[in-house]
Amino acid sequence: MKNPLKTIRETKPLVHHITNWVTIYDCANITRAFGALPVMAHAPEECADMTGISSALVLNIGTLTSEIIDSMLLSAAAANEKKIPVVLDAVGVGATRFRDEMAAKILGSVRVDIIKGNYSEIAKLAGENAETKGVESTSMVMTGKEDVISDGNRTFVVKNGHELMGSIVGTGCMAASIIGSFASVNPDYCDAAKDALCYFGAAGELAAKNSAGPGSFKVNLYDEVFNLSDEKVQAMMKVEEL
Repeated sequence: MKNPLKTIRETKPLVHHITNWVTIYDCANITRAFGALPVMAHAPEECADMTGISSALVLNIGTLTSEIIDSMLLSAAAANEKKIPVVLDAVGVGATRFRDEMAAKILGSVRVDIIKGNYSEIAKLAGENAETKGVESTSMVMTGKEDVISDGNRTFVVKNGHELMGSIVGTGCMAASIIGSFASVNPDYCDAAKDALCYFGAAGELAAKNSAGPGSFKVNLYDEVFNLSDEKVQAMMKVEEL
């Protein structure tokens, strides 16, 4: 997509999150700074209805409970029916049996369009859940020093970013929110995830220039996201297609 940020800011897509309680405030703020509209409706009584009026659904299993999984399944089913993208941030997969089982339950019950995780989380899912229904058509996003995005046919390596992004809690969760925002306006989910991480990484690079440490970096990160433009980021993109 040529100008995804402009499209987000013009259309203001609603991005529904059922997400990590530790980082929910950061996810809402970064979504808003990019120009999308965040909503966080976890209650099973309303979550599917909220998804029904949204343009993307972001699921994050960072602070997992059985009740949250029920809401995630209800919302994902509504998203599948509406044909809007579902992003799963597989936080902590591989750490506990419950987390592994719940991730497998999500992947086996509904269509997930984009799975995001670090290298160990993606490796765990790929090793144990490769045969789970729907995974073969899912875009995978592996975040780290360099981010890898693949849909099985195309693979991109994104090299934008700064080490200070790893010094504050929540940048990984924020990345999932940004991916959801970009996927809400671009049906090519592999391309959308690639762009999302380029734009976020570019903002991190710009924020680091005027930051003395994690505190000032976090403030500057929001400001740089708010002041991004497609032209600015496209001049900074560091992407390799394998």
